[in-house]
Amino acid sequence: MKIRINNNYLLSHFPPPDELLKIFSGKDLPEYREVNAHIHTPFSFSAFPGMEMIFSMATEENIKVLGINDFYVADGFEEFFKGCISNGIFPLFNIEFIGLMKECQQKGIRINDPNNPGRIYFSGKGLDYPFHLDTQLLAELSAVKEKTQEQLRQMLDKLNVLITRSATGLSLSFEEVKKRFARELVRERHLAKAVRILAAENFATQEEQLKFIETLYGGKKSKFDMSMPAALENEIRSNLLKAGGEAFVAEDEESFLEPEKIIKIIKSAGGIPCYPVLLDDARGNFTEFEKDYDSLYHSLISLNTGCIELIPGRNDHDILRDFAEFFYRKGFIITFGTEHNTPELEPLTVSARGHKELDPELKKISWKGACVIAAHQYLRAKGKEGYLITGEPDMEIRNRFEELGRCVIEYYLKNY
Repeated sequence: MKIRINNNYLLSHFPPPDELLKIFSGKDLPEYREVNAHIHTPFSFSAFPGMEMIFSMATEENIKVLGINDFYVADGFEEFFKGCISNGIFPLFNIEFIGLMKECQQKGIRINDPNNPGRIYFSGKGLDYPFHLDTQLLAELSAVKEKTQEQLRQMLDKLNVLITRSATGLSLSFEEVKKRFARELVRERHLAKAVRILAAENFATQEEQLKFIETLYGGKKSKFDMSMPAALENEIRSNLLKAGGEAFVAEDEESFLEPEKIIKIIKSAGGIPCYPVLLDDARGNFTEFEKDYDSLYHSLISLNTGCIELIPGRNDHDILRDFAEFFYRKGFIITFGTEHNTPELEPLTVSARGHKELDPELKKISWKGACVIAAHQYLRAKGKEGYLITGEPDMEIRNRFEELGRCVIEYYLKNY
């Protein structure tokens, strides 16, 4: 019999830990389940036009654990939660930030952004739901978000100069872009999409539409056509909105937080600090920060971070496996995801570069990482401490969380 959901956050009504472990003791459970712990939704920027597609794809691909991971916002948590409940998928509540390590910037050290020294992406895993943050930190986060939106407004102003120069009477408004294409934050990719749609809606033929876009490029020929929307949006963003483009506006350093402040925000919101690893690119290159595994390990420990995540679709399978096994042996929590924060709509099932299927050992590592986060969310929902790391990771503690989280997820899948 299905349990009736009578609380906004159902984990608080699960049996206590000892009872959960006893329920599944000796049971024949799967070695692992399909997990995707990192996807962006339309509340930041996403390949998905709406939440419905996320869950229809996840159901079709038999994904049983899914993690929302939007930039700066938790506004999608409620809709995501409801979709997971309706589709029998265990939800992980995550968030992502972009920070700056000024010392690395000054030394030209790239961290996990291949193009911008000092720039660091950082995630929080297993946040409390409903989302909360103390007043001061919430104000600081709001100020950062406002800085990013001001930058985008300035970019749009520059875009409109190009647009009206090319076609009198046409323009874009920030409010329209936000209403039509964004759910919360407007990002560069929303502007690129808005330009493509503007062309499509105001010129009769695809030839005229593409000619308009090429005029914005200053006459430069496009490598794509209107029948390739994702590729064209990427090109618009690259040609107009990135450094060197006519509509580019440099980010204000005040729009970046230091990693220590990001970690403080994550912990205040009940989450686990997690470093997103870029790892190898298509040519086998690494950033300066990541190229030496031991050095990366000690850098992360100095930030009291014992959790890493990867987007395997951009990595060689064998390099990914060696890296994941190295850090798993060190006691780290490891999660995998697909991001889906570009226009391309790829499968939700996590795979390595070239759509190479992950081997069973990698899937087990991914599953165990999700189990730790599930256990953390469960304990936090019951008013307990959750997973904490100070200093080097403790493998015994991590293993206990893996077992408890496995029971949490299996109980959820059985009863909801």
